[in-house]
Amino acid sequence: QQRLIVAREFSRQPRLIIASQPTRGLDIGATEYVRGKLVEMRDRDSAVLLVSADLDEIWALSDRIAVIYEGRIVAIKDPNETSEQELGLLMTGGNLG
Repeated sequence: QQRLIVAREFSRQPRLIIASQPTRGLDIGATEYVRGKLVEMRDRDSAVLLVSADLDEIWALSDRIAVIYEGRIVAIKDPNETSEQELGLLMTGGNLG
């Protein structure tokens, strides 16, 4: 059912997609489908805002990672230039400087 919803919504060629926990509770095949569609939409010039607690998903799909702590953006990182440890520190209010 979720695949149908994703396919229907993406067929409209949206300019902005807000994907909150897009693969939570899905099996492996459905997860790959949804992630592939998000990448496809990004490549077609749609803006994708991904909200996820799954760090693997964030790393797989993100061009930039914004870390929010206590309702404020504390850092914006390139996933190729950061580590899980660094993000973990930022997510708990730690300071890198």
